[in-house]
Amino acid sequence: MRVAIFDFDGTLYAEETFKLLMNHLKEHPVYKTKYNRFYRSIVPPYIANKLKLYPDAKMKERSMQLYIEAFDGITSKEMESYFEELTKPVQIDFNQAVIARLEKHQAENIHILLVSGAYTQFLHQVTAGISFNQIIGTEISYKGNKVDTKTHIKHVNGTRKTENILQALEGKQIDWENSYAYGDSFSDLPVLELVGNPIAVNPEGKLQVIAKERDWEII
Repeated sequence: MRVAIFDFDGTLYAEETFKLLMNHLKEHPVYKTKYNRFYRSIVPPYIANKLKLYPDAKMKERSMQLYIEAFDGITSKEMESYFEELTKPVQIDFNQAVIARLEKHQAENIHILLVSGAYTQFLHQVTAGISFNQIIGTEISYKGNKVDTKTHIKHVNGTRKTENILQALEGKQIDWENSYAYGDSFSDLPVLELVGNPIAVNPEGKLQVIAKERDWEII
């Protein structure tokens, strides 16, 4: 079985999910009152990160945790509706070259995975109309069908992406050499190195250098 693994931010979606989520909360007619608390809580780790005192991976995970804490007690259905509101704004900024590749792989009966650090529930909503065999993202914890902020999230980033991919495909015979992976950042490198056909999409500096050195395809 061949697979095609797609990153989301900067790859399928041309922009950054977290900036979109911050603006959505700030301007939301129902939940905007929660923005100031979220903003105050994120400033200290943000400053520490800029001063190189707080690692990027921890900063991303902490940001995801603080954001979801603004929705403590919200039901799963309400959270789903909140994310669904972002479907059109997100799909406007889909990378059409990447969409074309995804559709090509689907026609070739390749197993398609979307793998991202974004919330899984968000990914399911904003990719409505696109068929994936599996979607792997950062899970929001629920207790009694309501957001549970006492259970800390595990942000799917870096090596966790690879771990989750291998776990999701466990027991399947994968033809890695003839499989594909699409990513835009250096943190996607472990995933790109899994396959025989890595594709760098609008790669940031470090990844661009590696892609050129290794003669990878660049979109």
